[in-house]
Amino acid sequence: MNDIQGSYNAAAAEYHAILKDYHRADPFEAGALDYFAALIEDGPVGDLGCGTGRITTYLAQQGLDVFGVDLTPGMIEVAKREYPELRFEVGSLFDLDLKDGELAGALAWYSLVHTPREDLPAVFAELFRVLRPGGYLVHGFKVGVGDRHLSSAYGHDLDLEVYMQDPADVAGLLAAAGFAEVATLTRAALPGEKDAAQAALIVRKPATP
Repeated sequence: MNDIQGSYNAAAAEYHAILKDYHRADPFEAGALDYFAALIEDGPVGDLGCGTGRITTYLAQQGLDVFGVDLTPGMIEVAKREYPELRFEVGSLFDLDLKDGELAGALAWYSLVHTPREDLPAVFAELFRVLRPGGYLVHGFKVGVGDRHLSSAYGHDLDLEVYMQDPADVAGLLAAAGFAEVATLTRAALPGEKDAAQAALIVRKPATP
């Protein structure tokens, strides 16, 4: 099973309490996000799969015009409560309520870790659609081989599949969707970390077809 909405609805408050400042403690994460933010000249940015909005507000503090979308109503409820000055909506990365070419930038920041590999091309095609020519996407994910089932975390019982990815494979899928690679950033798992190594791919929708 892979009950994304049910699992994160139950754990939303605890998830936020534990992870809300994680990006400030991890130089890799902060560095990748800062790199992405520096590439955006102007225009709206979508934090797609925003969770409780921790990255949305971080990018807003960098001066970006950013909003958040997440599949889970409980996550969006927490985000709206914690960051009332920002816009958050419930939505699916498979079918975004956005116009073609609407975004200057998009994030899928660990928001696809529960998405099966065979479904990634459809999501990447949707992200390509909503980005304007010359727009940037940053995709963060866990590096590794195989999958694992997450049955408990954040003080709750969960029912989630976590899919590890190979950066070269992900880069190939993004290229097949039409993106051009800008940067691939990786780091090994830190001592004491249970999860795999981490990666962030920054890609660009070509300015001309």
